[in-house]
Amino acid sequence: MKKTFAALAVALSAAVFAMPAQAGSGVKIGVLNCHVEGGAGFIIGSSKDVDCVFKPANGGKREYYSGSIGKLGVDIGITKDTVIGWAVFAPGKVSRGALKGSYTGASAEATIGGGLGANVLIGGFKKGINLQPISLQAQSGLNVAGGIASLHLRYDTAK
Repeated sequence: MKKTFAALAVALSAAVFAMPAQAGSGVKIGVLNCHVEGGAGFIIGSSKDVDCVFKPANGGKREYYSGSIGKLGVDIGITKDTVIGWAVFAPGKVSRGALKGSYTGASAEATIGGGLGANVLIGGFKKGINLQPISLQAQSGLNVAGGIASLHLRYDTAK
């Protein structure tokens, strides 16, 4: 199972890196891949731990983040490990650790055995970073969810 998710993470990174380098909200500065712990939805919401790696587009040193992702809205079912990949856009060059902070936006997913989801989130440093234009997500389990998503990231300097 972990090999499948590792391969999926590589595929998601390739797909996200292939996206255009500019969006209306800034310049693509890299890719953020997150591993989300499995768990159960609580009908009106959920919260799960995440571990993330940011890969700068300029080939710079990777950055590590941890935190949580939550949903407020319909979230019914149980999921196993989930992998999410975002293209990261910012108004310009950002310093190390700049992705720390809180992000909010819309989320939708459906899973029967294997499934996909989409998340559009804005936040971070001075609300100037977009996890955009749309994230790609793959997971396994039995789940349906939709509503408002929130992602809270801490910069892990020890890794």
